[in-house]
Amino acid sequence: MNKYPNVERAEQYARDVINGKIITNKWIKLACQRHFDDKKKSKNKDYPYKFDPTKAERVAKFIQLLPHTKGEWARRGEKIFLEPWQVFACCVPFGWVKKSDSLRRFRTIFIFVCRKNGKSAIAAGIANYMFCADDEFGAEVYSGATTEKQAWEVFRPAKQMVERTPQLKEYFGVEVNASNMNRVADGSRFEPVIGKPGDGSSPSCAVIDEYHEHKDDALYDTMETGMGARNQPIMLVITTAGATIGGACHLLYQDAQKMLDGVLTIPDMWAILYGKDTDDAWDSDIALIKANPNYNISVSGEFLQARQRDAKTSARKQSVFRTKHLNEWVGAKNAWLNMAKWQNAPARKSLAELENHPCFIGLDLATKIDLNALILLFPPTADDPNYHVHGRYYLPDVRVLESMDGNADRYRAWDTMGLLTLTMGEVVDFEAIKDDLREFMGRFDVRQIAYDPWQATQLAQEIEKEGATMVELRHTVQNMSEPMKELEALILQGKIAHGDCPVLTWQASNVVAVVDKKDNIYPDKERAENKIDGIVALIMALGRAKLHAQSGGNIDEYLDNMVIA
Repeated sequence: MNKYPNVERAEQYARDVINGKIITNKWIKLACQRHFDDKKKSKNKDYPYKFDPTKAERVAKFIQLLPHTKGEWARRGEKIFLEPWQVFACCVPFGWVKKSDSLRRFRTIFIFVCRKNGKSAIAAGIANYMFCADDEFGAEVYSGATTEKQAWEVFRPAKQMVERTPQLKEYFGVEVNASNMNRVADGSRFEPVIGKPGDGSSPSCAVIDEYHEHKDDALYDTMETGMGARNQPIMLVITTAGATIGGACHLLYQDAQKMLDGVLTIPDMWAILYGKDTDDAWDSDIALIKANPNYNISVSGEFLQARQRDAKTSARKQSVFRTKHLNEWVGAKNAWLNMAKWQNAPARKSLAELENHPCFIGLDLATKIDLNALILLFPPTADDPNYHVHGRYYLPDVRVLESMDGNADRYRAWDTMGLLTLTMGEVVDFEAIKDDLREFMGRFDVRQIAYDPWQATQLAQEIEKEGATMVELRHTVQNMSEPMKELEALILQGKIAHGDCPVLTWQASNVVAVVDKKDNIYPDKERAENKIDGIVALIMALGRAKLHAQSGGNIDEYLDNMVIA
């Protein structure tokens, strides 16, 4: 008899994925292969980790002694049954330990899976294990979220599981209260947390459900920092995709992809990323199967196909469907750009490689108290069919230092990465922008600088006196529609090389296209905090570049015939 039936089911699932017997995406195949590759490496005495099936089996057994809390299975009083993919996704990582002390290898478990695939049951099961059965004295388990409703999405089923299992309550000495659970013997506790845990908290496990809804990584970072005193804490992130590309969850998702691809080394992260492959059509059956490992188990194929049909009739429904049921990051809820195409951009040349090249600059100085953008656009050349994009972004430091903006954490991170220019005071210092313009005029063949006169008239006059060709470009439908359509076409063709700059990528995901009766389009945003200044500046620069190309490059002739809207 097999001592580890659940581990065997999990590993058979992984083998079937690798062999193509089970249809999955690239990332699941890589995760499965990583497990077996690491087991092979563990035979080398110098490799620091090994797989202990006893520990993995223990978690799987514990979770499957808990009852369902929702739906028909709960009505019939059935216990949770983990599908092979679930055992592999959430139990196998518990089996990986350090050879030196047998403590767990993985501190972060990242499960990225669509709605209706048993996320809450998995999260609640693991949380209860960490609370009751992990042999952690004085365990502290938190279900963390930004809203009370979301924090209870994991805690409520976990609490119900314990309430409906008297043997568990008695054996582990669990006391169930209205808003928390505790173990009297050692003071362990399990409770929901909204925002940041209090000072003195030392999480042994933090469950972050629907991480994509978090505006920043404040909760995640606070939980992680508090884990410093624990020997083998777990950060469990279970989420679908969302509409905030460039946000905390999306960055974690990208890190996980890079780790699975071998680009980043993150030995203490376990990541399972379900979703369709990039080349799969969103309205195909294969996309549904890849993104939903519980297809026809906890989520019916008929239900998903019906939602897929609905999505074909409405842009809004399509966005929701692709996010929640295909795990695609779609940007704004009514997003303009195909962000999958955006992220598959060609390699960008560095500014050093572009020295003396023709360049068009877009300048969007939206307001002195907020984010301002300067975009450099380098058109194609005879030996390079791509447009190369570089940006500079400016913000008054008071908005970041005093957290006057909902994006303050995001801005702080970009400042640390050197992607943002913070100027001293409460307003953007335009001298910093002028200094950069002077630098670029000396380094590149700057043909035109397009600007909206609303904020930039004085700056334009000063720079024009220094030899620049300044082009006044008001943000009207007449001026923005055609270059905006052109930008979308170039992105779809894979001809915009933007270097995957987090600032510009985030802004690209925020753009919503406003369409008038004549099919003209105009860039807009859903909320004030969804900045789009960099994309607006890019549209301006592209508009000038295309018109310049159409005029044969004769600036004087072009300017003589130009119409300012």
